[in-house]
Amino acid sequence: MADHDRRQPGGGHNNRKRRYRDDDDYDRRPQRRRHDVPLPVRIRKQLLGLAESPVRRWHEEVQSIAHVVADNYEDQELRASFLELVPQMVVEQPLKTPFVAAVVLVVNSLKPDILDDLLAKVANATEEKIKEGEWRDVKLYLKFLACLQSSLEGDGLFPLLEELFSRAVDLQTASSDDTIGTELVKIILLTIPYIMAAAPAQWQQKAAELMDKTDVIASEPHALQVLIDPYHAEEGTESPTANMSLIGLLQKQLQNEAVNGWDLSCLPRPWQMPPEEIEQQEKLDSAAKHTLPSISVPEKVTAGPRPLFPEIYFSVYVNQDIESVPPVSSIASSLIRDGLLDTINILDFNRGVTARFLIDVDCYFAPGTFVKRATPFDRLRDVEGDRSTWKPEDVAVDAVFSQLFALPAPEHKLVYYHSVLTEACKIAPAAVAPSLGRAIRYSYQNTHRLDLELCYRFLDWFTHHLSNFGFMWKWTEWVDDVNLPDMDPRKAFILGALDKEIRLSFAQRIKGTLPEPYQALIGPEKEQDTPEFKFNDDRTPFAAEGKEIAALLKRKAPDEEIQPIIDRIHSAALDQSIDPLVSSTDVFMTAVCWVGSKSLSHVLACIERTKDRLLDAGAASEAARAQIITAVIAYWSAHPGVAIIIVEKLLNYSIITPGAVIDWALVGDRAGPYGQALSKAWVFELVFNTVVKVTSRLRQVAGSGANDSSEEEVASMRELFKNMEDALISWAQGTKDQIMDPVVSDGGEDLIKRWGERWLRVFRRRSAIEEAFLLENKATTTTS
Repeated sequence: MADHDRRQPGGGHNNRKRRYRDDDDYDRRPQRRRHDVPLPVRIRKQLLGLAESPVRRWHEEVQSIAHVVADNYEDQELRASFLELVPQMVVEQPLKTPFVAAVVLVVNSLKPDILDDLLAKVANATEEKIKEGEWRDVKLYLKFLACLQSSLEGDGLFPLLEELFSRAVDLQTASSDDTIGTELVKIILLTIPYIMAAAPAQWQQKAAELMDKTDVIASEPHALQVLIDPYHAEEGTESPTANMSLIGLLQKQLQNEAVNGWDLSCLPRPWQMPPEEIEQQEKLDSAAKHTLPSISVPEKVTAGPRPLFPEIYFSVYVNQDIESVPPVSSIASSLIRDGLLDTINILDFNRGVTARFLIDVDCYFAPGTFVKRATPFDRLRDVEGDRSTWKPEDVAVDAVFSQLFALPAPEHKLVYYHSVLTEACKIAPAAVAPSLGRAIRYSYQNTHRLDLELCYRFLDWFTHHLSNFGFMWKWTEWVDDVNLPDMDPRKAFILGALDKEIRLSFAQRIKGTLPEPYQALIGPEKEQDTPEFKFNDDRTPFAAEGKEIAALLKRKAPDEEIQPIIDRIHSAALDQSIDPLVSSTDVFMTAVCWVGSKSLSHVLACIERTKDRLLDAGAASEAARAQIITAVIAYWSAHPGVAIIIVEKLLNYSIITPGAVIDWALVGDRAGPYGQALSKAWVFELVFNTVVKVTSRLRQVAGSGANDSSEEEVASMRELFKNMEDALISWAQGTKDQIMDPVVSDGGEDLIKRWGERWLRVFRRRSAIEEAFLLENKATTTTS
């Protein structure tokens, strides 16, 4: 009862606590300190995020940034940040250039002095890049200046474009093989659309005059175009890209735009305000004009650090029922592709950001340019009227594939482009995966006419990509091709793909992803991690000696203990009238492979320990060198990827020579009878990697300036290419003994000849590129 009396009505303790909390409405919980974001940081963040959201309206973003910059330009830190960030964005995020230009134009309508500072900085940067031969950066700066054409006095950018064209004419007149002149014309043609989008009515005559001049160079096929065509058309047929020179297409597309009044419907125009912003539009129209600072072009322009080649427009979405990408007749195909390729190749340090730009491509072009994201291909038929049917995912995938299939080589390592597609698939799987599926089907159906190097690149990407997504693919679509001859290009692709998949996983797992008809293509030997040691079978010649040498190698015995066994093999071989050195080399190298079969580090350690004996064997005769390769390939026949790695290590140790690898693969039947080696993906990989090793070494020596070594390397490289030419031309022309022998001929002569022609084209191109490098290197050395 007393306890009850002590309680206050309503519960005193609770009231006291409540009063304590509510006193003066004061919240006594610890507060996070609030920091105002510095103005330069805020402007930087807004500029970098410009146009990234489809929800935010362009003109609102542009005006918001411009007003803050104009109102606070006296702030030294903000001024420095803005003048540094704008040129940086132009060359690092090229899809945003029109939007950055719109900010600058609005700033000019509010505070004109800012544009003078910015033009001086951009003009100086452009001049520096012209001197250095950094032509992509030159193009990007000119694209930005073109968007500012309405704010420039006089003819604006046109005098500079005229001067660049005069340099292009001089270069083309001096040599038809020149690529710098072609690059300059490409830059001019890609700049004109942005001038016309910025100020269409005023410059039509100037644009027409300049295009009349560029037509002379743009309409003429380049001498190197045949070499870099992604297709190797069969005799009597024309390549799908025979007339797809990029500058030739650009010239025609711009002429069409001129006829149609420079519609340029794909380009965004964020400097054009909506009707409710009429006051701001009037300010833009009457804004001050500025003189473009002088940008000098040296009399002699340089190619720069990146090798230049004519470009061909390639697409994996041609000849579809419905256009899911811009047709080559539309300027949109070139302008969108150009922006995407610059983005992909500039942002190689961050594949995730690159993939995000690809997914968001529709944010950076005019509304209505693309259909809604992730629209199924079949639904494109339902699009009404003249509305676009272009899928943003198809356009993005097409751009990456154009780099995967770029000849002679893309700007970055191929694995970078693999990773961009993987990231894009992870970000938007439902949108990107169907587009990739159609790209894969197109490439597979065209394996017979794609350049052989590109076929191998496609195979490499395809298997790598599947490995990131559980090796799942609709193999049932190609099930009829399982019964084709192994030398048919599509069957060869399937066999090569399965071998690569097993390398990236293991045979049993890959078998689990395949329909029944494919199961027979993966034999039981591929399921063994370690191949059988042939000398464990007593019926094998020199079985006892093989086991003895293997046991000695396993316990790391000195060479003195091995030599007596080698002598026994030599003696027995002579009694049987067979080459003793070849016999002992086969036994010894097979034993090395078996002892080192646990892992790559094991086999490397074993080769390192026995290097001297292997060097002596390799130097003794051509037959012994060939036998070293034969022993490795034979032991790892079920896993040719491992064999290739070991052969490359033997090349590094100079135990075998590049010439020996080429002879082994292409001369005789060691890599496969009756020309079958030519259809095997792993043989192409072995030969191609060997050639790349030789050419890389040559470039390394040439770059070091060691003349004597350089001449020796050049002679070796030319000898290698000559041997390849001799070996392949007989296959390509059908004069090889194996083709002409009626006893072994099975009617596949045309197929073998076709494989020979495809191999020959790849390595003739490699040879021509290296010869061009040597000429350029010699010219550079002479002038310096």
